[in-house]
Amino acid sequence: MPEIIKYQGHIRNWKSLCDELGIDKNISREQREYQIIEKAYAKWGNSIAEHLYGMFAFAIKDNDRIFALRDHFGTVPFYYYVTADKKLLCGSTIREIMAESGFVKELNADMLQIYLTLTYVAGEDTFFKGVKKLMPGHWLEFKYGELKIERYWKPDFKPDYSKSLDEWADEIHSTIQQIMPEVLDENETAESFLSGGVDSSYVLAISKANRADSCGYEDERFDESPLAEKTAELLGVEFSRSVITPESYFETVPYVMENMEQPLGDASAIVFALGCKAAAEHTKICYSGEGSDEFFGGYNMYRNAERYGDNLKNFYVGNTNIMKEDEKQRILKSYNPDVLPINLVKYIYEETEGLDPLTKMSDVDIQIWLEGDIYLNVNKMSRSAGLEIRMPLTDRRIFNIASRMPSEYKVNDVTNKVAFRTAAAKVLPEEIAFRKKLGFIVPIRIWLADERYNADVRAKFSSENAAKFFDVAEIQAIFDDYTGGNSDNWRKIWTIYTFLVWYEIYFG
Repeated sequence: MPEIIKYQGHIRNWKSLCDELGIDKNISREQREYQIIEKAYAKWGNSIAEHLYGMFAFAIKDNDRIFALRDHFGTVPFYYYVTADKKLLCGSTIREIMAESGFVKELNADMLQIYLTLTYVAGEDTFFKGVKKLMPGHWLEFKYGELKIERYWKPDFKPDYSKSLDEWADEIHSTIQQIMPEVLDENETAESFLSGGVDSSYVLAISKANRADSCGYEDERFDESPLAEKTAELLGVEFSRSVITPESYFETVPYVMENMEQPLGDASAIVFALGCKAAAEHTKICYSGEGSDEFFGGYNMYRNAERYGDNLKNFYVGNTNIMKEDEKQRILKSYNPDVLPINLVKYIYEETEGLDPLTKMSDVDIQIWLEGDIYLNVNKMSRSAGLEIRMPLTDRRIFNIASRMPSEYKVNDVTNKVAFRTAAAKVLPEEIAFRKKLGFIVPIRIWLADERYNADVRAKFSSENAAKFFDVAEIQAIFDDYTGGNSDNWRKIWTIYTFLVWYEIYFG
């Protein structure tokens, strides 16, 4: 019988699978999911993912064969490493691989060039030489020292122009109503993260969450929590607010970089980590609304998609594009002209040839940004806090709707996520459903310039570790330009800083 050797996840359609596979529904969730995967693999083999809904990554030992698979969107991380003596090390964390015999820790310095542009680790390579990510929608086979990787799923877009806006909204709403009961077992309780936006508000409104959790700041200019509190009050749900101070924010950076296992320059990750810690004090399960922005056209930049046209494939590498090649060449002591972020997405543009610009941008973000930043952040920070996050909007059935929906129902001249917001308005007031997207705002642009908080940033920029990789005078010039008033430089500083914090933790 095939045996699971690694697993992390949550199977949503477990009831129907238990019926089909002859599994007792009354056993514990852990036992149930292990049996589902083992029996589903025995029945369907490499096609197992076609039958599973949820968030998952696993490895199965089947005689002399190891078979590993990561879910369609990469909500759960999965890494692998082949030792010099042809042994496969794998798991959902890099640290468990590092602890195994045969692992050799070496820095993959080329990844720094990717990171300085994207602020996250994109693609299959990592900062650890030889440690690879099994990419979303892929499976792996390891047999007799030979590694084979195949892609079993990719986003496929086929616009259907036969339906009206209201019909699309109805389909979104009915599908979410179908999914929500699967996301939580009858004997479980959950809370829900809540911002001022439509995604988390919609999830809260349609769920049975008994409490909403939000983060806020003392500075009202950046604080969305009053909007979240009004939503919670409207829906008759308890509300919890965690205030993020600059002191707690900077103190948490090393914790985040250690538990993320690779550097992440997304400033919201620190806030999210603190939010997870606060929520974990009173719940073990929390809903979160990731996925709909990429599926349904939620980012404001998508409204410029038509302007970019065919130029997209020359520069669009996802939501972030912090440093250009000439700047990286100037600040890095070692620069490889063959390591270019755009190379990571060329295959996506080939797959979307002939489709409209918005679809191309969405596909890049679904395959690269979600996996490398958003889902990684959710997984690592929740688990390090002892919290389990479930994302109802990240589901193949939701994506199936988005993949058929024409772009005009995603973005128009007035707003984004048009059909999704129309669906949300079935359970939310229009002022919430159609509220302008604010994003996960962090006052780091201001805090970084404040001498009360940036001492470690300054120290890292002039450190011996910084001198290994950067022209220290050049990165100091970027910092001085920022403190001198060019606040647009904050993301460059933060990206360099988070790398240096991470490097000190993992390489000394």
